[in-house]
Amino acid sequence: MEKFTVLEGVAAPLKLVNVDTDMIIPKQYLKTIKRTGLGTGLFSEMRYKDDGSDNPDFVLNQPAYRQSKILVAGDNFGCGSSREHAPWALLDFGIRCVISTSFADIFYNNCFKNGILPVVVSKDDLDKLFDDAERGANATLTIDLPAQEIRGPDGGVVHFEIDPFRKRCLIEGLDDIGLTLEKAPSIAAYETAKGAERPWL
Repeated sequence: MEKFTVLEGVAAPLKLVNVDTDMIIPKQYLKTIKRTGLGTGLFSEMRYKDDGSDNPDFVLNQPAYRQSKILVAGDNFGCGSSREHAPWALLDFGIRCVISTSFADIFYNNCFKNGILPVVVSKDDLDKLFDDAERGANATLTIDLPAQEIRGPDGGVVHFEIDPFRKRCLIEGLDDIGLTLEKAPSIAAYETAKGAERPWL
């Protein structure tokens, strides 16, 4: 998993509440178990018109936000089904951080497992970040995970809380497999000891 320390990039404002995982990545894209290629389907029902052309009104189709790395979104982001394809699609598009006042639990957990930082902020702070994000190409935010702060284009700072274990995993790029491999010497020693006790196995 790619490490997450300091991320600087354009933030796109998505002023919608209750954005569910079917909106993030519709069901027709769930046939694959690959983590790549899903960026095309991200928010596809809002990004594309019926004829497949870009919807110019959707924020990620606007020139200033096509390369966004950060998404500033309304309350209860990632609700709905538990599909892990939702964070896969965000990551494949290039989004490494989602900021909201609240997240659905399963989506929140899946973000950490895939190298995306979900940041919970207060309503007042979210309103400030929406203001920053609405500046188009000048909507650059800096997400500093070690310092646990978001720095705006005018020097304003928003502090956020995060579980220390999850913070460590993101900074070191450790997913579940990486965490298991950290224990490899202990696992090998245990298996060797058990093998000596039960040589018939």
